[in-house]
Amino acid sequence: MEERTRAYLRGRFRDYYRRAEITPPPAPESREWGYIPWTTGPDTRMIRHRSVLDIGDIETFLERERPRHVYYSAGLYEDPGANSMDEKGWQRSDLVFDLDADHLPGVTLGEDSYAEMLATCKDALRRLLDFLEDDFGFENMEIVFSGGRGYHVHVRDERIRHLEREHRREIVDYVRGIGLEFDHLIETETVAGMGRETPTERRILRTSGGWGERLHDRFVSFLDDLLAMDEEAALERLQSFDGIGEGKATAALNAATNNRAAIEAGNVTVHTAIAQLAQRFAERTVEAENAPIDEPVTTDTNRLIRLPGSLHGGSSLAVRRIDRADLTDFDPLVDAVPETFTGHEIRVTVDRGGPVELGGDTFTVTEGEQSVPEHVAMFLMARGRAEKEKETGA
Repeated sequence: MEERTRAYLRGRFRDYYRRAEITPPPAPESREWGYIPWTTGPDTRMIRHRSVLDIGDIETFLERERPRHVYYSAGLYEDPGANSMDEKGWQRSDLVFDLDADHLPGVTLGEDSYAEMLATCKDALRRLLDFLEDDFGFENMEIVFSGGRGYHVHVRDERIRHLEREHRREIVDYVRGIGLEFDHLIETETVAGMGRETPTERRILRTSGGWGERLHDRFVSFLDDLLAMDEEAALERLQSFDGIGEGKATAALNAATNNRAAIEAGNVTVHTAIAQLAQRFAERTVEAENAPIDEPVTTDTNRLIRLPGSLHGGSSLAVRRIDRADLTDFDPLVDAVPETFTGHEIRVTVDRGGPVELGGDTFTVTEGEQSVPEHVAMFLMARGRAEKEKETGA
């Protein structure tokens, strides 16, 4: 990045912060603060181990320093400005989840557009929120668009803020479906015999919440689709599962046809073929329903995370808080574009052209000198795809 471009970005970041209203996280005085300035050269240098006492008023600090990136800690400390973690005196930490489109299994880097990557990430966010709200019952949560390629969720439920790393890892494993055993989703019921008949046991798939409900809903939907097919197509689909040959496929199809109501109730012992099929279907359920979060972020009680309301130096988009009720309609490529950068054009030299989806429009920029809307130019310069053109006479 040329110095002219860096100076322009830094100046416009300052203009943004002059107008922005930044709401700090709860207990800002107990958190560590850090930031990355607009330094020259390829290296980025994090300045950290700062407290509110060190940096002063947050909004004044941002306007003065106009950092490239700014962070605060998930952890709360007795002395957040101490230079070592041991000296800080850890008290508790928010439970933070990070979803990054770059690391999602449904994203193909180099092929998916920025908008497509963010849409895939938003789907993963919905699944994560289902776990946090429905399975864990968390209520005190904050949802944030990272300003880059993903989303953060901050859980501030006092029941979990004192958890150590290993206990946070158990939560990670749950939402990712790591180590999920089919037998853990099964309950055994004793059915009384008639007259002198010996009582029998049957295995029931849990259908009220958690991974059991997810598996059950997907499995029943799969069987409904199966029963709607002709027999040849249904048998072929069943045999796509490992270990399900023609004989087991035929038995499973007959059992599904004759015991639809029992399966709907969660009874997977109506036939061994159904039980085996459900067990294999569990793997597909985990693959489709898990939340592929970044484990190190959640387990790290000292993690630094982006400040909502700040600007992301790699995109010039704003880090946005999102109300839960507004999540469906939230469009990061519209709602995270700072108003400060809209309404006029500037000239840049584009090094890497291509489509840019931003502000509700799609722009096709070519290589070379040109005028583009400033919010597009800011995005391209922050991404390293363009340089600020010299002013006339410079």
